[in-house]
Amino acid sequence: MAQRTKRIPGARPFLKWAGGKSQLLGEFCKYLPAGNLKNKTITRYVEPFLGGGAVFFYLSRRFSFEQCTVCDVNEELILTYRVIRKSLHHLIGELETLESAYRAKNERQKELYYYEIRDAFNRVRPIINFQYYNARWIERAAQIIFLNHTCYNGLFRVNRNGGFNVPFGRYRNPEILSVDNLVEVAALLESTRIIRGDFTQCRKYVDDQTFVYFDPPYRPLNVTSSFTSYSRNGFSENDQRRLAKLFKELDRKGATIMLSNSDPGNEKPGDSFFDDLYDGYTIRRVPAKRMINCNGARRGTVNELLITNYGTKGA
Repeated sequence: MAQRTKRIPGARPFLKWAGGKSQLLGEFCKYLPAGNLKNKTITRYVEPFLGGGAVFFYLSRRFSFEQCTVCDVNEELILTYRVIRKSLHHLIGELETLESAYRAKNERQKELYYYEIRDAFNRVRPIINFQYYNARWIERAAQIIFLNHTCYNGLFRVNRNGGFNVPFGRYRNPEILSVDNLVEVAALLESTRIIRGDFTQCRKYVDDQTFVYFDPPYRPLNVTSSFTSYSRNGFSENDQRRLAKLFKELDRKGATIMLSNSDPGNEKPGDSFFDDLYDGYTIRRVPAKRMINCNGARRGTVNELLITNYGTKGA
């Protein structure tokens, strides 16, 4: 992929995503390797846990890369990114249909329509071929975007069978279709490698001129705060250890790396899980707002960990 990735001035996340970084970019950008990004000693960008893509879009608005690689294990998410890249106009048509039908209904009818689309989405899942692009993908991507913007709290959550199970959200006027943004996202994705799979699949695209940003499903702060059900298999502490192993492997290759995660100290002072895993690296605690919690009283500022293989430890 020799073409340099385009800088797209306005591309922004088109999905709401649990753990998304849109609210934290102002704080996180203070710790980016800005000098290396500006002087182009970093030529590649790799993000193995893409999610809503807030950091990917943020960086792409400000810098150009010779190569971008994004990855996620969530097959529904990757399907949607690929549809935007390949079949944008057909996707917009599907979304226009969903949006028009939704807005023509009263509040009770909107709720019933939401569950109608959710049921259809789940019913078709067993026959979706996530390996090979086909016409069913376009309708499914439109349903994902519709459900994401009309469901409760903008969550993407699935059960053990992969069924989307988030209830209806009572929004007065949700934005379902933003044509201008989807056009800009599609332009950016034209020159982006999109991979579905485990985060380790990205290792072969990393060299000493690569900036890697890891944003894994966070280790839960307590037994009620887990958002790892964005995929059927979750993300265990053993997966966190596998990730730390890859972090160190890519560090040895000379990559520039940033990783974010929850700070166990918010709930359990003295919990050194990540301090032990990433001993010797720079570990910062930065303030973040807990935006998704069914208990409004528990939404507020907590610390998140920002771990890098550059900078001063403890700064």
